[in-house]
Amino acid sequence: MNSRKKDLGVVRELTKRYMEIAVSDKHVRMRQRFLDSNDLKIVRPPLIMEEIPWHEMNLDHELDCVCEDAELRGMEWGLRVQLFREKHFKCDNYIEPVWAVGKSMSNTGNGFAIKEERLAVDRRNNIVSHHYEDVLADESALEAYHDPVITAYPEADKKNVAHVEELVGDIIPVVLRGHGIYYSPWDRIATLRGVEPILIDMVERPEYLHKIMKLFTQGMASEMDQMDALGLYDPNALALHCTPNAVTLPHKPDPAHYTSRDIWFRTMAQMFSTVSPDAHDEFDLQYSIPLAKRCAFTYYGCCEPLSDRIGKLKQYPNLRKVGCSPWSDVERTAEELGGDYVLSRKPNPAHVAIRTDPDQIRGDIEKTVKACLKYGTPCDITLKDISTVGYRPENLIEWAEAASSVLDEYYGEA
Repeated sequence: MNSRKKDLGVVRELTKRYMEIAVSDKHVRMRQRFLDSNDLKIVRPPLIMEEIPWHEMNLDHELDCVCEDAELRGMEWGLRVQLFREKHFKCDNYIEPVWAVGKSMSNTGNGFAIKEERLAVDRRNNIVSHHYEDVLADESALEAYHDPVITAYPEADKKNVAHVEELVGDIIPVVLRGHGIYYSPWDRIATLRGVEPILIDMVERPEYLHKIMKLFTQGMASEMDQMDALGLYDPNALALHCTPNAVTLPHKPDPAHYTSRDIWFRTMAQMFSTVSPDAHDEFDLQYSIPLAKRCAFTYYGCCEPLSDRIGKLKQYPNLRKVGCSPWSDVERTAEELGGDYVLSRKPNPAHVAIRTDPDQIRGDIEKTVKACLKYGTPCDITLKDISTVGYRPENLIEWAEAASSVLDEYYGEA
């Protein structure tokens, strides 16, 4: 048997195991709960773990790949990760009974290029320290801007789908999926300038920051126009920033040509953790609201605390989900959101960085659960931004067990 044929046998066997899990009654119910939660129903909150340092997670060599062929090894890795999740993490591992192939596309960007220095403590970890050079220090730098140009490659899509179908199509349906929106202009601007110059300019050169944001807003509008025309968006895109995007749309979309009207608008301004609600509104919300209006729903927030500016966020007419970071007041956030929005809780990943304390974890999750039940607020709970577990995979296993035990107590077993 040649090596590729042997490798394909490995991938096919793993795919069969994956498919058995995906079609199980447990996962049918689990996917329904994700949909119900985003549809503002009070159900057991989906419990999610993402952005995991997989290079630290190879418990008992379960993530060792044996395929020699590079393509099949990549497929093997993705399957082993999903099977590892299912075996070890008592979470809601969103597994669909399909093999999704992403639509091929390219994006020229807007002409601005990052200049940085990096420092890594662990060379195997993609989480590193950055020092950014301010490449937009003055207005002359803005001359490099151009609208992004999007190109689709439908012929490549046909070939890619046909190729995967040839490999595993008799085991699992192969589907072509488009893309979602992940719009974080201030994350990008921070990498072009560093945070400190931006905060100084809010006071000393606010008009210059507005010029920069006008360009980024223009670029995103152009990008959305092109993505709409090319049919590159998809309400079934792979993820909504670590959470499944399952939701009931307010209209019936055309599956032959999805547009931004059919998807979520995902946005945030993480570096605004230290600015006032009014400044947040002025420099971010007023620019993104017109873009967000083009979409079905808006999901706002990531690591920035938003408890004191929920009223500002309600200016989005299609707001559906709000991030509640470890630095947010979860009680105040739940009260402000009520039953009209989803509270997307982000527990502190520091709790799994070295050792875990099950009592601390349960207390943290219980605080969220009590607040959401008190105010009738639907929620999901997503442990993310996990830069390290100290090479102790059991940290995540223990976190999931502790968090899940709280949900069992208040909502019943999954």
